[in-house]
Amino acid sequence: MSTLTEVGDRAGWRCWLCDKPVDPTMSVNDPRGPSIDAVTSAKSKKGAPAHERLAHRACNTRKGAVRAVVPWPSDIFVIEPAPIVETAERLSRKGGREVVARCPTRDDAERAGAWLADRLSRLSPELAVTTKVEPGGGQFLLVLTTR
Repeated sequence: MSTLTEVGDRAGWRCWLCDKPVDPTMSVNDPRGPSIDAVTSAKSKKGAPAHERLAHRACNTRKGAVRAVVPWPSDIFVIEPAPIVETAERLSRKGGREVVARCPTRDDAERAGAWLADRLSRLSPELAVTTKVEPGGGQFLLVLTTR
């Protein structure tokens, strides 16, 4: 198991759930303080090392045993957005291409694509993806493709 400092340094001291800064000087008992979220894959064998991510104590506690949800920003207009964590996990395992959202305008789709690429670079740094906007059915599709 890594130390809190090692995990924090790898994450750039940003919470993997809310993507806001985590203050390394805060008490680990404070809701805004740092904590380690140890994630084990359902397919991993007993005793296999967990993947460790930095989270605020409150974000980590709120998540509990429930599947984590990373929200899309409210200021970007997306329709039927894909769940970000599940999409990142699926693309990490299988690679390929996925439509992750529909947008009413090309500008909305491009903004969503730029935000999602940036967010995934911190959520799953090992996942190399490109975003593409494609017209479809009078709207614009936001597509993620692994490199």
